Amino acid sequence: MKTTSERKRVLLSVVAAIACSGLLTGCQTSIGGQTLPSATYLDDDVQYFVAGPEFKLSKQVEAAQKYKLDQAQLNGGVGY
Repeated sequence: MKTTSERKRVLLSVVAAIACSGLLTGCQTSIGGQTLPSATYLDDDVQYFVAGPEFKLSKQVEAAQKYKLDQAQLNGGVGY
C-alpha cells in the first residue's frame, strides 16, 4: 500500500501535468475583445507573395499612351 507522501507526490505530478498541458496547447483566445494568436503562431508556414511592379498604375499609363497614339494617328499625325 502506498504511503501518504507517495500519494501526495503522485497527485502533485498529475496536477502539474494537467497544468503544463493546459499551458502548452496552442489555441486562439479572445480577451477584452482582442483576438490573440495561438502559442504556436511563430511556427506557422511563411506565405510568399511574388513582388509586383513598383508602379501600381503601369497598365493605366500604357492604356493612356496607346489612346494618345491612336488619337494622333486619327488626326493625321498631329500629336497633343
